[in-house]
Amino acid sequence: MTYRHVVRRGAHSKKAAIGAIADALSFPDWFGHNLDALYDCLTDLSWLPEGEHVLVWEGGNADVEAVLADAATRTAESGDRVLTVEYTD
Repeated sequence: MTYRHVVRRGAHSKKAAIGAIADALSFPDWFGHNLDALYDCLTDLSWLPEGEHVLVWEGGNADVEAVLADAATRTAESGDRVLTVEYTD
């Protein structure tokens, strides 16, 4: 099954993007709100159902985009919860 998670528009700074992604994917309360914690949660997703999780985001922060790309690659290689990132215009 495929699940779509839409990140709110306008989240371009690193802090705003991390928070918006955390909200879109319903990150657990223990999430650390930094790039390392973002990667850890994106490659875990154990609180979400099995399947493909498509994160829809307009982009805008190179550091966050790099973490998203790494996490998507990692989940594609292993696991029952796969992260895919779809960038909007």
